[in-house]
Amino acid sequence: MFDVKKETNNVINFIRDYYKKNNLGGAIIGISGGKDSAVVSALFTKALGKENVIGVTMPCHSNENDKVDAKLISDYYGFEMINFDITGVFDSFKSELRNLSNFTMDEVKNSDINLKPRLRMATLYYLAALYSTVKGKTYLVAGTSNKCELYVGYFTKGGDSVHDISPIADFTVDEVIAIGKYLNVPEKVLYKTPNDGLSNQTDEDKLGVKYKDIASYMIDENSVDEETKVKIKKLHDTNKHKFVIPTYRKGE
Repeated sequence: MFDVKKETNNVINFIRDYYKKNNLGGAIIGISGGKDSAVVSALFTKALGKENVIGVTMPCHSNENDKVDAKLISDYYGFEMINFDITGVFDSFKSELRNLSNFTMDEVKNSDINLKPRLRMATLYYLAALYSTVKGKTYLVAGTSNKCELYVGYFTKGGDSVHDISPIADFTVDEVIAIGKYLNVPEKVLYKTPNDGLSNQTDEDKLGVKYKDIASYMIDENSVDEETKVKIKKLHDTNKHKFVIPTYRKGE
């Protein structure tokens, strides 16, 4: 049985202890308008105080409603929100790409989808360094991936896989929702259908499996039907390269 009060307090203390031990100051969080970043921002606000949390929206040919939902979160918890539009940067990159070759839309589709989180992560780290200098205390970039996403490799190398502290990586989607409910995350965001805000598809549409099935599979692979089991195993195995960088060691 998931003890939401205990686990929420444990995560808040985990954040506080890490910051105190390493003499850190604040957190930069990419706010997507979805439940994961909302819960992470709620946790950091509780742990560090709203004055030490900065949220960042980074639209890039995005759904305008996502920015509205992100502001709902920042207004509710009272932390500062920055809007940093990276559409122009993305378009400039694409313009330069056209100087190389006339690639088809199908050929560039996957690269385009993954470019956006990589530009966003560069933005978050730029702002973390900037505000560390301006405010005279170290800001870290907080990760917002949950356990189900991580298990099947549903993240971008060099994008949302990059962060300095990861508060919800050991919680399933349902557990993240439970924490969000405990912390009073606005329901409009907490129960919003998960999507990446990049491809106009829901997360589960892209994955081909449901998050609840991934959570069940991680406990007992035989708890889901054979077709779902095969899909989840394939996603997990295919994306193993995202977790470990093979490194040659002399003499091995």
